[in-house]
Amino acid sequence: MITITHYLVLSAILFTVGVIGVLIRRNAIIIFMCIELMLNAVNLSFVACAHYLNSMQGQLFVFFTMTVAAAEAAVGLAIIVAVFRNKETINIDDINIMKW
Repeated sequence: MITITHYLVLSAILFTVGVIGVLIRRNAIIIFMCIELMLNAVNLSFVACAHYLNSMQGQLFVFFTMTVAAAEAAVGLAIIVAVFRNKETINIDDINIMKW
């Protein structure tokens, strides 16, 4: 039988993979994908705890988190496209907009 511990361990593993991806990768699109992975790991924790506690509050938080993630993806990808048009790269090390 699968318990809440299994879901929380899976969520922690997914979150850790996302954090490692954000820290190691230099491609902006991959970094955004890792941030989405971290948000989904948190969503898994919310749903597991809501199911365990027989409450709908965790699922309500998931709804708001998914809304923020969708907005982040739309705005983030628009920024990446705009930067790519100007700099012709999406490598984070090569992009320095603050440089004179």
